[in-house]
Amino acid sequence: MNTEERILVIFLSVALAIFLTLAIAVMVLTLQILNKVKRISDKAEDLADKAEAVGEFFQKTAGPASLAKSLTKMFKMYSKHQKNKE
Repeated sequence: MNTEERILVIFLSVALAIFLTLAIAVMVLTLQILNKVKRISDKAEDLADKAEAVGEFFQKTAGPASLAKSLTKMFKMYSKHQKNKE
């Protein structure tokens, strides 16, 4: 092997080593970012489930609550009407 070939082999070896090192670093950073995104999406999913549960609770209690409120109003109106008659 002559001098030019040795220089070319050294240059290519160094370039390959730099490329592999950068590729490994980028892969590690990408995996860390993906793990963080997964944790965030899991938390968002839990929050959405809790919000859905709260919505279902209010939906189930809205009917009885409005009925009770209407009955209370009618009772108050009836009471006022009875007082006005006396």
